[in-house]
Amino acid sequence: MKRELPADLRARMEEMKAAPFALRLGIETVSVGENEAVVRMPVSGLTNALGMAHGGAIFSLADQAFALAANSRGEPQVAISASITYLRPGRGDLVARARKVEENRTTSVYEVQVLQGDAVVAIFQGIGYKLRRSEKKVD
Repeated sequence: MKRELPADLRARMEEMKAAPFALRLGIETVSVGENEAVVRMPVSGLTNALGMAHGGAIFSLADQAFALAANSRGEPQVAISASITYLRPGRGDLVARARKVEENRTTSVYEVQVLQGDAVVAIFQGIGYKLRRSEKKVD
């Protein structure tokens, strides 16, 4: 049975899916689950001088998957560190699959695989910082 998300989390996730930069790159959200997300991006128009997917576009795709996965549980998170390893050129549509690896009270670690079909194009690791919601003081 699928869990219903609170209204504030649903609204935040919709805002993240419709982030102007992600839309400009043509990133489409395929799915978001608890601590995981899958996004897709066409490479057409996002290539480098050699005709391959631009590294910045690949990074942005992975970062979008990371952001959605890290924020899928309700506690807002922002990236404090991210790195990527490029393994092969991307030439067609790419898919990024993010999943949580570990977390503690203040941070979380996510791994994102960027794929072209079954081939791994890049591996991204993002560390998220959990924003604490300030408690309202009553006078």
